Amino acid sequence: MIKQSSASALAKLILCGEHAVVYGRPAIALPLADLRARVKITPAAPGAGVTIAARDLRRRWRVADEPAHPLSELVVAVLAQLGAADPPPGLRISIRSAIPIASGMGSGAAVATAVVRALAHQLGHNLAPADVSALVYASEQRFHGTPSGIDNAVIAYEQPILFQRLNVQTFERSNVSIEPIAIAAPLTLLIGDTGVRSPTRAPVGEVRQRWQADQASYEALFDQIGALVARARDLLAQGDLAALGPLLSQNHALLREIGVSSPELDALVAAAQAAGALGAKLSGAGWGGVMLALVDPARQAAVAQALHDAGAKRVIETTVHTHT
Repeated sequence: MIKQSSASALAKLILCGEHAVVYGRPAIALPLADLRARVKITPAAPGAGVTIAARDLRRRWRVADEPAHPLSELVVAVLAQLGAADPPPGLRISIRSAIPIASGMGSGAAVATAVVRALAHQLGHNLAPADVSALVYASEQRFHGTPSGIDNAVIAYEQPILFQRLNVQTFERSNVSIEPIAIAAPLTLLIGDTGVRSPTRAPVGEVRQRWQADQASYEALFDQIGALVARARDLLAQGDLAALGPLLSQNHALLREIGVSSPELDALVAAAQAAGALGAKLSGAGWGGVMLALVDPARQAAVAQALHDAGAKRVIETTVHTHT
């Protein structure tokens, strides 16, 4: 075992397709290289066990004392898969993250991915993205109940992807399609944070209950979102951002029908559109968290100011560069 190791993982943003992706439709997710979770691991005294220190949560605990914590369970699962000794070696795991928590940007999956990578490095292993993604998905299930699997995929692979569950009843690698997508023109995005924390589990669970009560209506909404995502993929490959923007706004309208928007999100989306954004929508599970606005760089400052004026607690400016 080496003296210390470190790893990071980036944030993600769902461009379009959230919620419908849980029910077998495609979604497009983007990596945000500017925002990262970082993990550092150092050896501790023999027999000390594994300690996790999460500075942003102002928490520190021993895995053995809180075995049901999702990160504790993740550490135990990774150590077991990598053939670590039982009891495990003494380790100190320090976590820091610049990704807003419970905001739809994959904070939990990014932290878990960084933990998996750092543990593997500490123990002399090099895990493939597919292996990292599978381990993190199991952790996401403990956090969120029925996640789509898109967060762990885009974060583990670190590239824009079209994600689709081919069998909505299971997360086996053979039943999930993950395809890299082409982006022909840089995307200038503004991310408006409502400041309302909304754990993914709550809106995802509510949508499932509504779907169970009225499957025909919700399947029709999911179909519309799926068709929109397919068109968005083509427009990204063509670099046609002027046509892509209205699709994003249409996606927001459908998410409102599904019941996962909020007054705060709607206010930010409306403000961005009024200020000249090409398109705007909530991103992630909804009921809070963040929205995104696709903007022409010439309108970036005006849209950012409009988001602040409409109540955004934070506006993040980022660019997703071209991919082939």
